[in-house]
Amino acid sequence: MPIVINIDVMLARRKMSSGELAEKVGITPANLSILKCGKAKAIRITTMEAICRALDCQPGDILEFRPGEETQSG
Repeated sequence: MPIVINIDVMLARRKMSSGELAEKVGITPANLSILKCGKAKAIRITTMEAICRALDCQPGDILEFRPGEETQSG
């Protein structure tokens, strides 16, 4: 997928666990895992805002576009 989610990178930089982030954002750890591994089809702007607040970062710190990478179907 040409859009890469770098939540793990930001978690490591902030020394925060996935469970702690999920709690702060108000989503389940399972949904955070789906987002982290790139299997999510969409993300709500309010969720992105909450992640950015919790990690003290910008959306561009989390989302990365890698042109030329294949898009997985289905």
